[in-house]
Amino acid sequence: MKVTRHTKILQIINSRDIETQEDLAEELRKGGMNVTQATVSRDIKELKLIKVLSENGKYKYATINHGQKSLPNKLAVIFSQTVIGIENVENFVVIKTISGSGAAAAEAIDSLNFSGVAGSIAGDNTIFVLARDKESARNITQKMKKMISD
Repeated sequence: MKVTRHTKILQIINSRDIETQEDLAEELRKGGMNVTQATVSRDIKELKLIKVLSENGKYKYATINHGQKSLPNKLAVIFSQTVIGIENVENFVVIKTISGSGAAAAEAIDSLNFSGVAGSIAGDNTIFVLARDKESARNITQKMKKMISD
């Protein structure tokens, strides 16, 4: 699935320096995704990745930073495409995602700065968001449900 692959690509380039499309394809293969260089090339274009100079003097793939607006927008799209259920339990919001998308959806939650969030913990397909109080948890749940229903 393209959304899962895009999520993984963003995770990879944010966690290590990737210099070439082949390096990125290899990292995706290590993660169990069967991809070709042509697929990775299309993904790079769709995600609008650019090459920037890394600290070690080599070029690496990165997201375009338009005042930190581009990445949160992409993450919001990933959130809406990967979340399959949201439930409010006391001060918690429990979010179910498609397998392998928990970390990316949690990154979206963090980047969107929902009011009343104390913190979040992500697994492979489940995220726990701790709200500061029950009312905040209800409000967060409503906002998140609206994001996935649009």
